[in-house]
Amino acid sequence: MDIRIERTTQPKQHADESKLGFGQYFTDHMFWMDYTPEEGWHDARIVPYGPITLSPAATVLHYGMEIFEGLKAYRRADGKVQLFRPWDNFARMNDSAERLCLPQIDAAFAQEALETLIRLDESWVPSLPGTSLYIRPFEFGADPFLGLHTVHHTQFGIILSPSGSYYAEGINPVKIMIETRDVRAVRGGTGYAKCGGNYAASSRAGMYAEKKGYTQVLWLDGVERKYVEEVGAMNVMFMIDHKVVTPALLGSVLPGVTRRSCIQLLKDWGYEVEERQLAAEEIFTALAEGRLQEAWGCGTAAVVSPIGELSFHDKAYTINDFKIGPVTQRLYDELTGIQYGRLPDTHGWTRVL
Repeated sequence: MDIRIERTTQPKQHADESKLGFGQYFTDHMFWMDYTPEEGWHDARIVPYGPITLSPAATVLHYGMEIFEGLKAYRRADGKVQLFRPWDNFARMNDSAERLCLPQIDAAFAQEALETLIRLDESWVPSLPGTSLYIRPFEFGADPFLGLHTVHHTQFGIILSPSGSYYAEGINPVKIMIETRDVRAVRGGTGYAKCGGNYAASSRAGMYAEKKGYTQVLWLDGVERKYVEEVGAMNVMFMIDHKVVTPALLGSVLPGVTRRSCIQLLKDWGYEVEERQLAAEEIFTALAEGRLQEAWGCGTAAVVSPIGELSFHDKAYTINDFKIGPVTQRLYDELTGIQYGRLPDTHGWTRVL
């Protein structure tokens, strides 16, 4: 399928790279294409970034028929731009599409469209340390019909946002609250899919945690309410007895690309990694006995974020003296080194444009 390109006639002024924040600014163009059962995916186009026209009866507005992804493009020291495991993001997007009965995309074509869009807006890829071009592919149901049914007409888009650190704390330790009231997901639901409903359902707990001074919530499983699962925007890992323990992917946890990368690097370095159910009480027992060395979250937006404090039933517990641990730091340095092209990519994770 050819990609039609309509260049903007009113290019925007670039934002100050030292004040980007996260997801606040957008580049000059966006990618768009449509799907119908009769034509399949069609009318692939890159057009000026701007509002879209949507029926008030569109399926996405009433039944949450929507999925999305998040990945980044990085400015290397030599001026080139590179992507980190984009094929894994589009593969996961198709898993999400299958769960919500949305049409799957051709992952290779989606990556081609993304690369074409980035090349067109390459000047927007920031170069200051810690900055990147955040990439948001998304798909949603656009049927103008209120009856609940499988979606027939969908739209797929990609928008780009030059961004700084996801958390204001940067690589400094964050404070996390274990949520004991609300539930994010259960097995058999949509927990493993990257869909808007999962994040909407987490808003109340996130707002409550923020009011109490915490950056994010750590979710417990939705059945026994005892096993930790994931942080609001990250997977989570704990170093207990010098082994890394991370919640297993049992259908209610997002299979993170950064999570997979961290596990591979840890195994490369000789660490034992256990993917299993991990009870909150086990974490605090290990902490009390001096066997919990470090804890961190990992995800595309934040990369690796050390956890310096955990709150459980309104009691706060400090981890590693509220300092970043050596393994967390090494993971951050290694991952960002590969992503920005400062370190060799021995796993074939990057794609230079």
